Amino acid sequence: MAQHGASGITIAEMREFASFTAAEQRYIRRSLDVARGRNDAIARWARSREEGASIREQMDIYRELPLLRQLMPHADGVDTLEPLLGPLIRLTAFDLAQDRLSGFSAYRFLYERLLGAEARPWLPGAFCGAAALPVIRPDRRRALLQSISEAAATAHGWSMREPVFYPEFVEAEAA
Repeated sequence: MAQHGASGITIAEMREFASFTAAEQRYIRRSLDVARGRNDAIARWARSREEGASIREQMDIYRELPLLRQLMPHADGVDTLEPLLGPLIRLTAFDLAQDRLSGFSAYRFLYERLLGAEARPWLPGAFCGAAALPVIRPDRRRALLQSISEAAATAHGWSMREPVFYPEFVEAEAA
C-alpha cells in the first residue's frame, strides 16, 4: 500500500513536470544538472556562446545552495531572515531573469528540488520579491506576479514531504 502511494506521488510529479512548457522543462533539467554537478552542463546545455556564459554564471550563483539548505532550519524569526532571504531572492532573480520559467509553478517545482521540502514556506515570498525587482522586464513582472495563486501566497501550512521525481536529460537515440 505504501509503495502504491509513493508511485502515485511520483506519477503526480511527473504529470506536473509534463504540464510545463518545453523551455521550462529544459531549464529545470539544466538547472538540476548545474546544481548537482551532473555531467558537463555547458557541453550538454549550451546552444550558443551566450547560453554558455549564462550556465557559467548559474554555476557560480548556485554555489550558495548548500549554505541556503543549512540556513533554512534556523530562519525562524525576523532577525534571522536576512541571511536566508537575501541569497534566496538573488538566486530566484537570476533564474527568473533567464526568461525560461514563466510562472510560480515551474519555479516552485525547481526550487523544491534545489533546496528540499523545507524551502516551501519561503518560496512564495522569494518569488514575489524577485519578480518585482527592476532586473525583470515590466511585462514579465506582471505575468510572473499574476502566476502565483492566492492559495500559494497565503497557505496556512506546507507539506514537508520531499520531492521524489528529479527530471534528467535523456539522450535521443538515432533512428
